Amino acid sequence: MKVILFDFDGTIADSFELIFRIANRLAVEYGYPTANPEDIRHLKNLTSKEVVQRSGVNIWQLLFLLRRLRREMNREITTLKLIPGMRESLSALKDQGHWLGIVTSNSTENVETFLQQQQLGDLFDYVVSGLTLFGKGKVIRRVIQQHQLELERVIYVGDETRDVEAAHKVGVVAIAVSWGFSSSEVLAKQKPDYLVHHPEELVNVIQHLA
Repeated sequence: MKVILFDFDGTIADSFELIFRIANRLAVEYGYPTANPEDIRHLKNLTSKEVVQRSGVNIWQLLFLLRRLRREMNREITTLKLIPGMRESLSALKDQGHWLGIVTSNSTENVETFLQQQQLGDLFDYVVSGLTLFGKGKVIRRVIQQHQLELERVIYVGDETRDVEAAHKVGVVAIAVSWGFSSSEVLAKQKPDYLVHHPEELVNVIQHLA
């Protein structure tokens, strides 16, 4: 059986519109440029590092804004919806005996509140948060070490190029999903082990790997 670790925002939760709205609100508050829908269409075709460079905000300011974003999201977390088809796919993977976890830069509180609201809490064996933009590999490695997992059993699923990079850095299977932030084109350039376009495909891919 496999240990399948998921990113949260954009992979499990359809949180893009909420994040976009809060980010623009914070931009006005702190004097940073706001983004419009045309900007977002362009950013989707950039790597995560290119998006950060394009923002013109340094890494320490971004981490501060990420903390604020998580707190603001907490107030509206009950408005989030599940990615269509994800409930059925998560349930199928759990029924097949796989262990499921979440590794996210969002807060544990936000994720657990969402999972409870969606009645998904019992499906996940781990929910691990790391306040990081490009350090998810370290968080994934920590989960592997703490639970004494074999690398060949672990899969990481995410919607951004930084998720693929993190999985590659650790040496686990990288599955990129095209329904989140990064476009299929830019994800494909990062050479994930698999690129899927619907949650149902996840079940088929992982069944093949198992």
